[in-house]
Amino acid sequence: MSRAQHERARPNPNRPLREDLVLQACLEAYGGVRREGRLSDRALEFVLRRKTLLYSTERRAVAERVYALLRRQRTVDFLLERSHHNFETLDGTRQDVMRLATSRILHGEDPNYVSRTSGLSGTDLSVLDRLPDAAAELDGLPDAQRFPIAASLPDFLAEKFRAVFGKDASRAAEAMNERAPLNARVNSLKGDRDVLQERLAAEDVESTKPTPLSPLGITLETRLNIFSLQNFKDGWLEIQDEGSQLLGMLVDAPPTRVVDACAGAGGKTLQLAAQMKNRGDLHALDVDEGRMEDLRKRARRAGVHNVRTQIIPPEGPEAEAALEPLKGQADRVLVDAPCSGTGTFRRKPDARYRLTPESLEMHVARQKALLERFSTLVKPGGRLIYGTCSVLREENEDVVQDFLSRHPEFTVRPVAEILGAELGKKVSAGPFMRLAPHLHGTDGFFGAVLVRAK
Repeated sequence: MSRAQHERARPNPNRPLREDLVLQACLEAYGGVRREGRLSDRALEFVLRRKTLLYSTERRAVAERVYALLRRQRTVDFLLERSHHNFETLDGTRQDVMRLATSRILHGEDPNYVSRTSGLSGTDLSVLDRLPDAAAELDGLPDAQRFPIAASLPDFLAEKFRAVFGKDASRAAEAMNERAPLNARVNSLKGDRDVLQERLAAEDVESTKPTPLSPLGITLETRLNIFSLQNFKDGWLEIQDEGSQLLGMLVDAPPTRVVDACAGAGGKTLQLAAQMKNRGDLHALDVDEGRMEDLRKRARRAGVHNVRTQIIPPEGPEAEAALEPLKGQADRVLVDAPCSGTGTFRRKPDARYRLTPESLEMHVARQKALLERFSTLVKPGGRLIYGTCSVLREENEDVVQDFLSRHPEFTVRPVAEILGAELGKKVSAGPFMRLAPHLHGTDGFFGAVLVRAK
């Protein structure tokens, strides 16, 4: 390693950011999302891969500023439209420089420092001085007008947040616009959470703490590169939100036959394998070969060997034929259904701007179809666990009620009976699990346990 490379590999937290380089990278990544329609994580990965001269502190600053702006995009645009009389007519790059500067101030940076390092000059720079007046104008709007802008949500989503959270809607939206914690799940095939924390401390990772709800989780410093840790490479831990861990706990998988019907890259599959102590048959199903290959790699790293991966067609007679050998055979079937992702806006802030009423209807239709299809795999006396990372009733309670109306052989089992009374009381709404950032510090999740009659 050259001396220059060594310097970049060992971050110096006291070294000033080279703001001109950070701004350029932010503009490229944000432009990729807003103007080219790229997903935020992919846009950042694309830009940062090419910015090899950035220090690690500068790379983090780019990611944090782009995500912060995406979370507050609608609020920022409102403030700038009130502070600059012809903001909408400016060229895109000039607008984006203003947006980044405004977002930094909105997120608590010193306005004087932002002014010096924003890349703005002349009349554009004076816009920052008018932001407090624009913020006061926003605060003075009637609540029905103010809430969607302050929450930085499309109007139709703002209405749904108010329907779900009621008087807590502003608090819920505010929590969705904060940076998410970095949670990991201990691989209990290797050891327990205390041992993992000791092992991480030996790797100079001192700032870890147990997650308050999941007995499997730890919270780490968000600036940590977890993938570089030897404990990660050795399969001791997996990145997994605490809410996702709780959904996995609802499966309560016995070491017999379990199906993870929408396995994806396998975060919960590995959790279920650990629940099963690597015994029995764990079938991981998905429609995407790339995600299945990721799952296989993760399983090898975790020391998991009871998983059987299977690619299934997305629909039609071929899909039914692929599932035929499992019909009526599974003790547990987890349907962690693809959804709107409204519970994950902290991590995927741009998702809110991609969601439309039409795409929401498509999600709901697919969720109902998946629940219908995979319910046939549940044996008499077995359980069907339905989950989403959505906070919307349409994708959660309404889907469950629709299924139950057509399947009287299934009944709801309260989640508190599986998680225990103390934990169940903290995370349940009626018989279902309902998690939200402002209440639990997790992503937004829903979980329901349905039991098939014997």
